[in-house]
Amino acid sequence: MRTTRLPAVLLAAACATATTAVAVGAGASFGAPSAHAADPGGQAFAIADPRITESSGLAASRQHPGVYWTHNDSDDGPYVYAIDSRGRTVATVTLRGVEPRDVEAISLGPDGRLYVGDLGDNLGGKWPEVWIYAFAEPAELRDQAVEVTRYKVRYEDGPRDAEALMVHPVTGRAYIASKKQGGGGLYQGPEKLSPTGVNTFRRIADAPWTTDGAFSPDGTRLVLRGYFSATLYRWKDDAPSEPRPLSTPFQRQGESVTFTSDGRALLYGTEGKDSPVWRAPLDDAQLPDTVEPLRSATPAPSDPSAPAAPTSGAAVPPASDGGKDAPAGTGDKVLGVAFLAAIAVAVFGLRRKKREG
Repeated sequence: MRTTRLPAVLLAAACATATTAVAVGAGASFGAPSAHAADPGGQAFAIADPRITESSGLAASRQHPGVYWTHNDSDDGPYVYAIDSRGRTVATVTLRGVEPRDVEAISLGPDGRLYVGDLGDNLGGKWPEVWIYAFAEPAELRDQAVEVTRYKVRYEDGPRDAEALMVHPVTGRAYIASKKQGGGGLYQGPEKLSPTGVNTFRRIADAPWTTDGAFSPDGTRLVLRGYFSATLYRWKDDAPSEPRPLSTPFQRQGESVTFTSDGRALLYGTEGKDSPVWRAPLDDAQLPDTVEPLRSATPAPSDPSAPAAPTSGAAVPPASDGGKDAPAGTGDKVLGVAFLAAIAVAVFGLRRKKREG
């Protein structure tokens, strides 16, 4: 999302990031042994398509292992892109009859449909309503146009900016996390979205500064991320609990997150040309309830998004996109990086252009 923000706002967000970074650097987690020895993580791929310069959401495909759905957030048109595990675009889907305003998120529901959130509101309350578009995940990966169902969305406590849409993989209920200085809210949609009436979302919990979110494949975990930090929650009785900070990669503008299809890792994305997507494995107690912990250094079951093993005998560190992004890990999340994050937030935010409604 492109906008211009006051330095105080930017630095407030950065300070929150610094706090999270220090906590993570100190080893904050659900307290289980690390599985990183078996899966160190690293850059999974970079999005190579020159049309995708503002990737703002990620969703792991259910029908096509190793494929991820993404989209630009504005000024692109009604397009959703399928990206493979090497960063190549393998399908472009055009949403018929849609004139998007500020698309910020994408999520896959248990009904096999992709839900696209046209939720952005840079002025923090200008739009009385926003929209969700839904269409069946294509069985065949090819360029095509699809019909969509459009859902009108309002918040019970008035308009607000939001960038995260999460559809629960078991119940099919939609949730939106608002984005606000000092923290926003998590909003719950009706049990079933109506294509004819207004769908009112009600606030059920507080949420940190959020640019994207995702449920684990079994629905027992929720992750909410911001530009430089992320929080993992247990999900029980239709509500989040036990928030814990996660180690995140240092990205130029962190905008997206999704679980891998096996639930063992998170993928973090960022805006920009040739934007890298980083894989961060979860520690044992962070894993979704239905995922068995790794009890040895034996590699996890093959996941198409995992970084390729070196072909020679020498250890090869993961690519770093010229130093703009760094691999996920607790050791590098110390106070120095937090201050860099604060500076980066201020610089990047002040350089972004304010978009006309």
